[in-house]
Amino acid sequence: MTQSDRRRSRPTMKDVARHARVSVSTVSYVLNDSGPVAPERRNRVLDAVRVLEYSPNESARNLKLRSASTIGMVVPELTNPFFAMVAEGVQKAASARDVLVVLVVPDATEQPEENQAKLLRSQRIDGVVYLSGTGSMPASIYDLARSGPVVLVDEQIPGMDLPAVVCESRKGAREVAAHALGQGHRRVAVIGGPPGLWTAQQRLAGYREAFAGAGLDPDSVPVFPGDYRQASGHDLAARALSDDPRPTLLICTNDLMAIGAMEYCREVGLRVPEDVSVVGFDDLPFSALLTPRLTTVRQPAHEMGFRAASALFELLENDESGAVGELPATVQIRDSVRPPGGGA
Repeated sequence: MTQSDRRRSRPTMKDVARHARVSVSTVSYVLNDSGPVAPERRNRVLDAVRVLEYSPNESARNLKLRSASTIGMVVPELTNPFFAMVAEGVQKAASARDVLVVLVVPDATEQPEENQAKLLRSQRIDGVVYLSGTGSMPASIYDLARSGPVVLVDEQIPGMDLPAVVCESRKGAREVAAHALGQGHRRVAVIGGPPGLWTAQQRLAGYREAFAGAGLDPDSVPVFPGDYRQASGHDLAARALSDDPRPTLLICTNDLMAIGAMEYCREVGLRVPEDVSVVGFDDLPFSALLTPRLTTVRQPAHEMGFRAASALFELLENDESGAVGELPATVQIRDSVRPPGGGA
């Protein structure tokens, strides 16, 4: 047997995946210890490695020749820690494969998403992880989706049949609102997200379900649409709390706006939670360090980014994705919600 024959006969990572009945990404996670794998699947991969006498280093070099070398990620901004954590998850998945990530941040360059999408197209990237800040998809990204894989993260875009990794936004919103309403609040206002965003729509739908479940008419609860930024929460809290009678509960669609709302309350001498209870959504790293600690909904931002990038690599390697779907949202009950009237 010649040296070239021996090279052709060497098992590849795809051979291991086929033998173990798992995806190529799962094999990569096991060999590089770069992602979560169920024990039973891990054992199947390790058995396949032994049976096939697979050499990881050689196969890894072959795999890189066949799969992505550069992917793009579009994220609205990095001043929002949630977006930054999603980007870190994408970077972790990419670095495990020695893949370069081209990060596009439209707000940072003051260029619209359309221009940034054209820039990505010029970079000859292999695929895109896309986190929309507008709820729509620029034509240039749509063109990329027709010629190469695009995976959405924390968003779904109506009319676009694209894989998406999202969080249980509606369920989490319903549960956190039900917790706050269970404390006896009936004068409520919502500081919402951008109306065009799927995430904002899902969270508002969850809140409305909780209102109905508590005997409130959902249409009677005022909603003040914001933009997910802290300043927006501050300004909209001023509007919401000017109503007479004043709301005793502010439901904010993300943590940054909740922090802005709490900032406004301090400025005007309203105590949180004695005078006004506040809830958020995201569970940013510092949300548990606020005074009072913020009751919110935790969504696994880092894991969402990791899963989205992993789904993109599976699409590139296998034309199918096994890492797409909803990740759990969990309510974090802390100190910023109390029964109305300052009760304990």
